[in-house]
Amino acid sequence: MAKFYEKLQASSPVSAVILSIGIILMAGFLMTRLIKLLKLPNVTAYIVAGILIGPFCLKAVPQNVIDGSAFVSDIALAFIAFSAGEFFRFSSFKGKGKQLAIITVFEALAASFAVFVLLYFILRLGMVFSLVLSALASATAPASTLMTIRQTKAKGDFVDTLISVVALDDVVSLLAFSVAISVAMAATAGSVETKTVILPFAYNILMILLGGAAGYVLKLLMAKRSKDNRLIVSIALLFGVCGAGAALGVSPLLACMVMGTVYVNLSDDEKLFKQLNYFSPPILLMFFVRSGMSFRLDTLFDASSRVAGVPLLLIGCLYFFVRISGKYAGAYAGCKLSKKPAKTTRTLGLALIPQAGVAIGLSELAARTIGGDTGAVIQTVIMSSSILYELIGPAMAKLALTLSGAIPSGAENGETGETNAAEEQPLKNERELLIERMREIQAEIDRNNYARSEEERAFTEAAENDETEELVLNAEKNRKFINRR
Repeated sequence: MAKFYEKLQASSPVSAVILSIGIILMAGFLMTRLIKLLKLPNVTAYIVAGILIGPFCLKAVPQNVIDGSAFVSDIALAFIAFSAGEFFRFSSFKGKGKQLAIITVFEALAASFAVFVLLYFILRLGMVFSLVLSALASATAPASTLMTIRQTKAKGDFVDTLISVVALDDVVSLLAFSVAISVAMAATAGSVETKTVILPFAYNILMILLGGAAGYVLKLLMAKRSKDNRLIVSIALLFGVCGAGAALGVSPLLACMVMGTVYVNLSDDEKLFKQLNYFSPPILLMFFVRSGMSFRLDTLFDASSRVAGVPLLLIGCLYFFVRISGKYAGAYAGCKLSKKPAKTTRTLGLALIPQAGVAIGLSELAARTIGGDTGAVIQTVIMSSSILYELIGPAMAKLALTLSGAIPSGAENGETGETNAAEEQPLKNERELLIERMREIQAEIDRNNYARSEEERAFTEAAENDETEELVLNAEKNRKFINRR
């Protein structure tokens, strides 16, 4: 395969890239067919497909194509962050914003703190490694949780709390990562100057403002736009925000999330998010498959792979269990402090175990920013643990929904496979819907006219004529009576 690509790149480099994209898309699709039999999320399938076709297994995609497609990660994460903004509605936080903030801060920071204590104080690993990896521990994967909620048709206060916490969780994780990567870069530089610490914070604030402005502009531009133009304008603004973040050297995730949040709160428009969800699957597939290809499988299981003398496999296993413990303990304490019901207090932490999209994206960003073995090891730990989290995450989320009583009676078996038909249909504007309705009415009239027999028509016409004649006679009588008077 390597020799084939060498010849192809020598003759036509563009063909090699196009062929690689085709292989990536097809591998991801085929793996989902197998994963569905195990009832696992597509994210797991994409990562496994990337590992199989990557440089450590089949080598179906050349390394230079993998390295040159780093921009796919930024674009995919922009879509993920923008979609997360849909769930950050201010109306849903009225009256319970304080409770949700307490729960989110406790569960996110408890996981980060537990991982940091493990890595830095117990295992005696480096400050940069410990700080960045502990910041990534706070992130949760909303996709798996939301998928489980839709499949089980779960409802109630527990579900509302879970969705809100998951949405806020990404905000906390992005802020924690921004702080951690700033301190890490300052420590790597060997000196902690005011400029090296302040500038990243200033750039992040600037990106938040830019995301808010982009959301407001998007709302203005969406009025009276066709379906195609809505998609073009939204992607253009999303790419613009993403490019600005890359130019400043900061993560565009927070800005894209703010953009989605501002737009959904100003417009209350869910159709745009659904439309983007129709467009984004190939990009997200390429992102996760590429992440799988970048996964250092050989390093994870190599006995000589160590960080400060500690085997990498041991670090990954300890991180996996300590993060779960921190998430559960933090969610329990936050719910207790917020005086949530006992069922919610005992089970919320179980639904916060999954970790995938945001954490994988941030780990790749950390690997690029920090570089060297430290960055590669951080990405390897997050990738390997994310696969395990995605394997057990949906089952744990379903268990939490069941124990909390959020699943309606008759849906305990969950996974009905039913989908919202309205979501599967293409979006239609008001004009198209009106034309469709007029055609339906006309067809119904034609059917009714056809069904009526000739005798019925004659009878109706005769009745109408008699009625008309009677009206004329009555009118004539009245006229004569008035004249006599």
